Amino acid sequence: MLGWQHGGAGLDHPALQPPTAMKAFCSRANPTTGAMEWEEEDEDYDYHQEIARSSYADMLHDKDRNEKYYSGIRAAVCRVKERGQKAIVLDIGTGTGLLSMMAAKAGADFCFAVEVFKPMADVAVKIIDKNGFSNKIKVINKHSTEVTVGPDGDMSCRANILVTELFDTELIGEGALPSYEHAHKYLVQEECEAVPHRATVYAQLVESERMWAWNKLLPIHVSLEGDSDKVIYPTKDMQLCAGSPCVYDIQLNQVNRNHFTALTMVTKMFSVDFSKAVSSSPAQHTVQVQATGSGQAHVLISWWDMEMDPEGSIRCTMAPYWAHPTPNNMQWRDHWMQCVYFLPQKLTVQEGEYLWISAIHDDYSLWYKMQRNSDECKAEVLSDRPLCSCQAHLMCNRQRFGELNDQQRNNAYIKALKTILRPDTVCMTVSDGSLLSIFAHLLGAAQVYSLEISAVSRRVMQKILAANELMGKMIISEKSPEQLTPVDLDNNQISVLIGEPFFTTSLLPWHNLYFWYARTYLAKHLSREFTVLPQSATLLAIAVEFEDLWRIRAPCRECEGFDVNLMDEMIQNSLNFHECHEAEPHPLWEYSCRALTDPCQMLTFDFRHEVPEQSISSSGSMQLLRSGTCHGIVLWMDYSLTNDITVTTGLAKFHSQTGYCEWNPHNKQGVYFLRLEALQGTSTNKQDSIGYSVTFHPKTGELTLDFQQSL
Repeated sequence: MLGWQHGGAGLDHPALQPPTAMKAFCSRANPTTGAMEWEEEDEDYDYHQEIARSSYADMLHDKDRNEKYYSGIRAAVCRVKERGQKAIVLDIGTGTGLLSMMAAKAGADFCFAVEVFKPMADVAVKIIDKNGFSNKIKVINKHSTEVTVGPDGDMSCRANILVTELFDTELIGEGALPSYEHAHKYLVQEECEAVPHRATVYAQLVESERMWAWNKLLPIHVSLEGDSDKVIYPTKDMQLCAGSPCVYDIQLNQVNRNHFTALTMVTKMFSVDFSKAVSSSPAQHTVQVQATGSGQAHVLISWWDMEMDPEGSIRCTMAPYWAHPTPNNMQWRDHWMQCVYFLPQKLTVQEGEYLWISAIHDDYSLWYKMQRNSDECKAEVLSDRPLCSCQAHLMCNRQRFGELNDQQRNNAYIKALKTILRPDTVCMTVSDGSLLSIFAHLLGAAQVYSLEISAVSRRVMQKILAANELMGKMIISEKSPEQLTPVDLDNNQISVLIGEPFFTTSLLPWHNLYFWYARTYLAKHLSREFTVLPQSATLLAIAVEFEDLWRIRAPCRECEGFDVNLMDEMIQNSLNFHECHEAEPHPLWEYSCRALTDPCQMLTFDFRHEVPEQSISSSGSMQLLRSGTCHGIVLWMDYSLTNDITVTTGLAKFHSQTGYCEWNPHNKQGVYFLRLEALQGTSTNKQDSIGYSVTFHPKTGELTLDFQQSL
């Protein structure tokens, strides 16, 4: 994963530009150390891999987006021609060059296509040439703010049609406002045509205990012996914390309607007219709304739409199904989703009362505030951007908060701990920001040590201990397992070693195997008859047919009549499916799929023994039990806490007759997409199988994966 990123149709965002020398530092989780390491790639690094794993395929498959852009561009070119002018187009963030080719085909006299990312600009040149438009389109490999106009400039004249796709799920997060502001000042004519013409942001206030559990640590109940019950409380600063400034982008259509209740109607917050001068200065937009129901206001859900023409007759919307004009015919997309914004504090709302909701933005981000009277809204709130003051949001992402607040999951650990803890137990926990150490103390362990390698998690855990009057009842160490000495353990031997396992640096399910390495490093500190929880982990896999997720890696040979096959060739060559194909992390509860095989155990990792020196391998085949299109393989880990208590990071529910899958919402699963040819729609039947070969490499902590469909 690169230390800089890209998204949308182009990279026209100062913060997203690659280094000018075309070197990159790529961050990778190291399961053997539990650390996130940065590696400098050499000049031969294949940046096309990053394009291949980006959202370009998803956008090319977004038929609704492409059709609306094409219609808007044709209409804009027509309006300019009707005025007797030449149609000169500026396309900022051209990506594949698709929008510029649309303009050229629609009759534009010339197009300037700006793309800052050189590998993508090179691809655009080839695609444009292959489609026969190289004489009408000039690709400019610069950031748009560096483009010059004049006889010796990048553009011979200012454009009168501005075409962009600089939008993300939050609308403005890719730097759309500064880019538009600069373009109107220096690159386009006054009163130019713009496609899209305007964008509008909407919001709706909702009650949702499920979503609220993604944002804060809630009271955790620990059932003790008899009928007694102990509650672990979050600290006061956690309760008052405004939370993370990062928006939670989500496939809102996959959230069960039983998990939230609307408290207001859908409300138009503000619009941006892209055909006129745009300001990137901070701004606040306040709207009065009336509560349509009573309840606890937890979050504001938000989305946007864009109108491609001045009349608003060509409209592309990100609205979820209950607010969508055609809910039975919605375009699935992953490059634009919906947003969840958490209120700093939950507020009680009564049906019929009036509320004031403010949408506030700077040049790159958006946030919300809710007030009960208009006077409060007049106060300066631009300084009130949500920022974490408790540090817990630096340690926990949304999924981790949900995991910590999952009482059913906590009960499984508590039940397992009760079977192994004794009054003389010397216990050590190895996880990041885990409550297991507190569970162990409350359940009667004589001494509890907690290894918190992360400085942030260590500070957060110390504050939780203080809030629950547990300081001094357990020892939190900042040392890594290999650095630990007998003195750090008061010369005690560890009789019980426990972990969730969870580590903040983990990206894929098997990266949490760092717990196994930690157990190995700690071998000299373990008693002869020690117990480890979990005692083992199992890597499982299942072949699936995705309803929509397959589109992000599927070939798109032709898009709106244009040949974009070069993108597919680049993706296939760069990812090199034969040799170095990797799994990708995805939260599958947001992406519907149907299993074509039953779950298959790939590898088992026995934590009762040290990490072996030799590789662990498994090979075989998974029989396809249901017909369909096999898009990929889902992988996850199950942890055996004891002989009869297991927790899963993958399948929460599975119906063997239909292949119905319900996925654990607190974890990302690994997805291994099959070769691109398989994503074109090749159907399978029950006589087919998926051959697999999986190898765990102890020296690196990584897995080598290979899956092949056998017909």
